[in-house]
Amino acid sequence: MKKNRTDFQTRLGKGRKKHYELQQMETFFQLNDLPATKELLNTIMSYALKRNSWIKEEPSVIYHFHQAMRSFIRAGYFLILKEKKLFVNIQLEDVSPLGLGLLSEKEYQNPLLVFKKAFKEYSVKEFDYFISGMVYFSLGIYDNLPERNMINPYIHLIKMLDAAYLIIERRRNIKGRT
Repeated sequence: MKKNRTDFQTRLGKGRKKHYELQQMETFFQLNDLPATKELLNTIMSYALKRNSWIKEEPSVIYHFHQAMRSFIRAGYFLILKEKKLFVNIQLEDVSPLGLGLLSEKEYQNPLLVFKKAFKEYSVKEFDYFISGMVYFSLGIYDNLPERNMINPYIHLIKMLDAAYLIIERRRNIKGRT
């Protein structure tokens, strides 16, 4: 008699539909407001680096944020694996410096550069480690601080949020024209 074994491992990337990553990012921004997400990430980061305090947010909110960011990171990683130019470069004539955020002019024109640079420097596993560590250290008082440099992954995440939002907005504008 054969034993049927169920595979409980995640099957990310298998059987994906066309533009699945973009749909996942769009869902992320439907459930999470960009400024609120960046503010919560900033709050988690600041409380994680403080020794004698913990975050005032409800732990369930922090856990939901942790899971949402993990799926966002994976969607960004699968987005660059396709290596396609999804959008036409945008002219920068009428863009204010405030509209750029942390993105450079080249990154504003091609937001995929942000993801390529981030995943060239850090792996998905390292981003998971960063997010998990920041959540862990923000929820309690600990004598130890994170042992790695946590500023660079934080900056990459902020830039990835800006770039993903820009990609989604451009996708909506393109769909709206047709």
